[in-house]
Amino acid sequence: MAEPALQCEFTGISRLKLFWALSRTSHGLLDMCAPAFAALLWLGDLPPARVILIGVLTTFAGYTAVYALNDLVDYRIDKEKASAGVLAAPGCDIDGVIVRHPMAQGLLSFREGLAWAVAWAVTALVGAFLLNPVCVAIFLGGCALEALYCRLWRISPYRTLASGVVKTSGALAAVFAVDPQPSGLFLAALFLTFFLWELGGQNIPNDLMDVEEDRRLQARTLPVRCGVERSVLIVAAALAAVPVFTVIAFHLSGLSQPGFFALLALAACLWLLIWPGLRLLRDKDRSAAMQLFNRASYFPAAMLAVVTMHWLA
Repeated sequence: MAEPALQCEFTGISRLKLFWALSRTSHGLLDMCAPAFAALLWLGDLPPARVILIGVLTTFAGYTAVYALNDLVDYRIDKEKASAGVLAAPGCDIDGVIVRHPMAQGLLSFREGLAWAVAWAVTALVGAFLLNPVCVAIFLGGCALEALYCRLWRISPYRTLASGVVKTSGALAAVFAVDPQPSGLFLAALFLTFFLWELGGQNIPNDLMDVEEDRRLQARTLPVRCGVERSVLIVAAALAAVPVFTVIAFHLSGLSQPGFFALLALAACLWLLIWPGLRLLRDKDRSAAMQLFNRASYFPAAMLAVVTMHWLA
């Protein structure tokens, strides 16, 4: 009887919320801060208005499409989770603010989800081409890796590496959008910053929250395959390295006073990553993993705020 009640809540214009839930827009908007941060950090100034307008639309379209792609590729697995009753209720974490996996719960059809993802993907491809054809290659590579990540759920715990690369793609594409020949060292520091943030602050903590359900469903996530203890140690190591590469990226950037703003970024790293990471290292429980995941989700927004302060100063 629960499903009809849910469906009644999403009628008419309110059904649009289901599409936002499919693309996890509440979380996606935070992730979209990463490309803006990367572009502003490298330039040390605002790009031309044309680049800003196309970039904002392309970023929104790209992240919306890739998050929807996750549910499209994982449709059968998510249906299995729904049948087993292991889908988390809305409000448990930032990914499930509206409803989790609306297609798997029968609130959206697969065709509706596919049409939504394709429309935004086409928009992203057009925008990426207008910015820099290199951005098209990065976007397509990100989509391919996202699909691979989903397919490896019952195959390999190293799927988390694919997720890390996907989360760096938006930031890297943004740099190429504002400069066709950026510094390789800067790109490496930026890549490692977001790659390690994704592993230590997002992907592995998320899997730690679902470890019991994943064991029942025979998933091969890192916590299931390597155990909670080792997974928490990997999280701690990844998070410890994020501030290092963040500071390096700031010093390689186009900011006029990189040292001061690197200190602000370091303070944000301590609050959003290190403190909740230490709690997870101590407690090793679902509550600590969820707190880390939720707080770390604000990392891209915090970095964008730091760079914006430089521009306003």
